[in-house]
Amino acid sequence: MDGGSVASVCTMIVRQFLQWVRNAPPGERAEATSALARAYLHSDLSTDDLAAAEGAMIMLLDDPSPLVRRALADVFASAQKAPPVVVHALAADQPDVAVPVLSRSPLLLEDDLVDLIATGHPEAQTAIAGRPMLSRSLAAAIAEVGTAEACLVLLENADAEIALFSIDRIVERFGDVASIRENLTARDDLPMATRQALLSKLSQALAGFACQWLGPEHAEYAAREACERATVALAAETPYEEVAELMRHLRESGQLTAGMILRGLLSGNVVLFEEALAELSGLPLDRVTSYIHDKNISGFRALYRKAGLPDAAYPAFREAIAATRDGILLGEPGGVARLKRRMVERVLARCAGERGEDMASLLALLRRFAVEAAREEARLFCDDLVAGHWVFSDERLVA
Repeated sequence: MDGGSVASVCTMIVRQFLQWVRNAPPGERAEATSALARAYLHSDLSTDDLAAAEGAMIMLLDDPSPLVRRALADVFASAQKAPPVVVHALAADQPDVAVPVLSRSPLLLEDDLVDLIATGHPEAQTAIAGRPMLSRSLAAAIAEVGTAEACLVLLENADAEIALFSIDRIVERFGDVASIRENLTARDDLPMATRQALLSKLSQALAGFACQWLGPEHAEYAAREACERATVALAAETPYEEVAELMRHLRESGQLTAGMILRGLLSGNVVLFEEALAELSGLPLDRVTSYIHDKNISGFRALYRKAGLPDAAYPAFREAIAATRDGILLGEPGGVARLKRRMVERVLARCAGERGEDMASLLALLRRFAVEAAREEARLFCDDLVAGHWVFSDERLVA
């Protein structure tokens, strides 16, 4: 039998298949469709036979049963030699059909996938997010418009190339989602500014939850103070070269407030204080440092005003700088992640003698700081006591 005869026989088989498939049950149609697709990929068919098989499969794209179309998708999902028109049609089908192709097909170009991310169903976004060797631009598209689930799959995709701006966008959109937050905080390479953004998102989520029993204003205040406390602790762990970037992020997000800066200074974090004033004033860090450490307080007063910090809080900053110069922080345990009790109490005592209409709010803040510092000091003391770092000698407690 010559080649033409073989071709005519194969074409006749396809014709018979098309006649049979009209009335066959869905399950049998799906099995036959799978066999036809495998033959297209793996059998030594002539050009005419391939054309006939491709035509049959294009017709099967209109089959009312998703089982038939899914059979095509399963066979062609990873195939380089699959008919492009069939693959593209399957990619735009309903989720159960499209997912295998979206997850793996090498025939879907980046532009196709970007369009599917923007216009497709959530399952399509998730399938694309898990693709091997996912490019930076596709990751950016998912970060911009993808669902929370798609963004989580993207973050869990070890093959994905994700730019920092895409991670920041995911934080902005879904930083309050616990699974996303846990994934990001577990990363060793996450910049401190991004970590702080996660803290801010968490505090917003907590505020919304706390509104149920605290009321909106109290919940917002509690969440803000918790976020500031966590931010100062985070700054204590930030490498020196990244502190300026963290301060920039805080300023741009509206979080670089006088209260947070004062908390940092009363915790002994002079680096945070210097970088914060440099960021707010726009002056070079070396000039800011010289003004802060100059014994002539007038230079710091001018710097404080240029930074745009409130006049009502100035006495607290002035007294904190004076206390630092007097060495009040020497020998204080706990690093620069927490408020220092002696520092806070000294500043509170000095500010209590100030007169002014706006002093009430500052004193109230300092009293809260004093309570927090005392509780934290007591907790550290008890921890050390339990650990055996303190002993009784001659009826006295000594280290």
